[in-house]
Amino acid sequence: MLHLPVGINTFSSIRTGGYVYVDKTEHVHRLVLKQGRYFLSRPRRFGKSLFLDTLKELFEGNEKLFQGLYIHDKWDWDAVHPVIKLDFGEGRLRGMDSLQEKIDELLIVNQQRLGVELQFKSNSGRFAELIRLTHEQTGRRAVVLIDEYDKPILDNLEHPDTAREMREELQDLYSALKPQDGHIQCIFMTGVSKFSKVSLFSDLNNLEDLTIDSRFATICGYTQQELETCFADHLSDVDLEHFRQWYNGYQWLGEPVYNPFDVLLFLQKGKAYRNYWFETGSPSFLIRLFQQKRYFLPNLEGIEVGEEILNSFDVDTLTPETLLFQAGYLTIAENLERYGEQRYVLRVPNREVRLALNNSLISGYTQLAAEKFYIKDHVRQALLDADLPALRDIIHRLFAAIPYRNFTNTDLLDCEGWYASVLYAFFASLDARIIPEDVTNKGQADLTVILENRIFVMEIKLVQAAEIKGNPALEQIRVKGYSEKYKGRAGMSLHELGMIFSKAERNLIALDGREVQGTGEAG
Repeated sequence: MLHLPVGINTFSSIRTGGYVYVDKTEHVHRLVLKQGRYFLSRPRRFGKSLFLDTLKELFEGNEKLFQGLYIHDKWDWDAVHPVIKLDFGEGRLRGMDSLQEKIDELLIVNQQRLGVELQFKSNSGRFAELIRLTHEQTGRRAVVLIDEYDKPILDNLEHPDTAREMREELQDLYSALKPQDGHIQCIFMTGVSKFSKVSLFSDLNNLEDLTIDSRFATICGYTQQELETCFADHLSDVDLEHFRQWYNGYQWLGEPVYNPFDVLLFLQKGKAYRNYWFETGSPSFLIRLFQQKRYFLPNLEGIEVGEEILNSFDVDTLTPETLLFQAGYLTIAENLERYGEQRYVLRVPNREVRLALNNSLISGYTQLAAEKFYIKDHVRQALLDADLPALRDIIHRLFAAIPYRNFTNTDLLDCEGWYASVLYAFFASLDARIIPEDVTNKGQADLTVILENRIFVMEIKLVQAAEIKGNPALEQIRVKGYSEKYKGRAGMSLHELGMIFSKAERNLIALDGREVQGTGEAG
């Protein structure tokens, strides 16, 4: 049984050390047949570094490493090229001095490895000089590989002024590439985010973006066939359908793939279903952005965006949808053409991300720690039992437990969407199906929650007073007939639920409902 390459991003180590290798050289072959300038964005821990190292070994002519792989008999092994590789993935760079030192170190390492002497002073000048001299010295054009090109900026997003300085310094460095075009055989840049061309790539408008390209949808990550073929010995006792629901589902207009990090950690850690990939990064900045922009969390269930949103990442114009997609919390479910333009429907890729993201949202929106699990369990049981008094008590307890002092500098609590967002995070973390702003022919209900054999059509209202007469939220459901579309579903019970929150109390003051259809009724 071959070893699992956990944490190994070096192609030679995997190929010579008896590790499982998923052959991606068919993609490599399509890219290297001609001079090319490429860019690829993928979430963290997705195999980008291993792919770049594969390119490095190929262009350096290390034929033995490729024996038995797709590209072996299709490549001219005498066509050796000098490779310049800049990797910004290690460490966290917290200021301009540290970034300039890092660039200096990377240039020195490449200079020494390639045996050239650099005379220029600026980093961009030395980078250009390195490219030109290696071509002149070897007689073959240079290959430039840049890994995690954007990490110095992403490390500083919470400090926008520093992030902008990082962006300007990197833009200056990368601007050296285009004037040296005649000395370059191939450019391949990878990162988590795709910055807009005007902000970072204004001098690199010749890069071909492979991020959303059906031909290269599986360039990183494992397809179902690759998983079952390459890891067959390791997966002999695994329920593959359950495993697929947990970890598959990342899509870029092609076949869905698994994050390699999830697969390898699952197999190494005793085949326990856990949030392996999600735990490698914290979405705390994203959650603060949600709150700052008053983002309505139920909208996570049905996001439709244009190409400009997916391609518009920049320090000055951060949007939650762009961050969610580029970080891997959302993926492409469907692409549409409307009015002559491309649009994309986004969704959470799999169960791991859904459960972990919603737990993070609960923590961020409520500041609750251990108590959130107690509340989740009781919310679930109350819904399954259709026990409305118990549901009212546990929701009241939930909002009473939130330390409001953490929100004293924001008007977030005066927004109906905040209360709906907190409820959404709890309902979604139960692995329930959520339909936000559920449209009918007479309007739309705030939330529809489907949990096992029960359907709850919910309306939420925020009022100023501490007390009210009646329940206007429930009355609106009745008058508008929001639940009628769900009548007649065999084996499902249907409930209408109206919740009233008070600004004065900062809590639930009324929860009323009725059962419209019992289990097994036909309407």
